[in-house]
Amino acid sequence: MALSELTKRRTASGVTFELSVPALNVPRGGCFALCGESGSGKSTLLDILALASRPDSVKTFTLHAQARLRSDIAALWARGGTDSLAPLRARHLGYVPQTGGLFAFLRVRDNIALPRRLLGLPDDGTVEHLAERLGVADQLRKKPSALSVGQRQRVAIARALAHGPALVLADEPTASVDPATAETVMALLLEQAARNGAAVVVASHDWARLQQLGMPRLHPRIERHSDGDTTVVRSIFDEVRQ
Repeated sequence: MALSELTKRRTASGVTFELSVPALNVPRGGCFALCGESGSGKSTLLDILALASRPDSVKTFTLHAQARLRSDIAALWARGGTDSLAPLRARHLGYVPQTGGLFAFLRVRDNIALPRRLLGLPDDGTVEHLAERLGVADQLRKKPSALSVGQRQRVAIARALAHGPALVLADEPTASVDPATAETVMALLLEQAARNGAAVVVASHDWARLQQLGMPRLHPRIERHSDGDTTVVRSIFDEVRQ
């Protein structure tokens, strides 16, 4: 995945927030962490990378799903080809939003298996393997409402990994789990990158763990200025730390 000159703006109560990403490149098999305080635009950027939100402007945005498969997302946005984004999301992306986003009417097993079923992938034990790794194997028959917040988050992570996506995006995946489970979650994400050549982008406040894992971290610079009666807050993600 690679992009350049991306911006996204929103205005509320006399304040304009602008997200700016001069350049970001996450190669196949590469892992990256988005860091920064709450409100700095991490979740907004993840929504864009997940093709769930459209930037106001972007020069280039390409998704390298496979060695010989390159999708020009910027061109699809430019010509309004949003219908083409749905199959790309379904096949090549795995996204874990902060809320988990599980379907309340489906049991845990069916939530995890959903992306595989939509793609016609076989029932090969992947669901059970991921559930076991994430400590929710005994919850497979339950509905999400019967789970704790941490359990729902683990189910969402399993679902995001179930179909072997080319790009995995996770918003605070370890925020609602205990330290031991947090290690398991991060290990699974890194395994996905190593085994399947997936690009992994994680937004997290768990800076110590990210540093311990050696993940490159992208931090924002915050600029503020006044534009008439409006305060402009610009969050620029351009500082990479190891």
